[in-house]
Amino acid sequence: MKTRLSEYVKVAEAAEILGVSQGTVRAWAETGKIPMQKNPANGYRLFLRGDLDSFLEKCARPVNKNALTSERSISARKRAK
Repeated sequence: MKTRLSEYVKVAEAAEILGVSQGTVRAWAETGKIPMQKNPANGYRLFLRGDLDSFLEKCARPVNKNALTSERSISARKRAK
């Protein structure tokens, strides 16, 4: 099954989807953290939406409320000194 061009996004849209800067998307792509294709005609980096969704799922971690409370307590004590 061929992948449709509409399933790909460029750097700016990938950055928006991931909630990071365009530079971060480029860096992650170059280091292989997120899969990337280059358009042979113009060299643009292209990312499959599904790959970005998978990356987000892999990176998502539930927030540990106890850890946040402890962190805030430590920060408050440091400020009080």
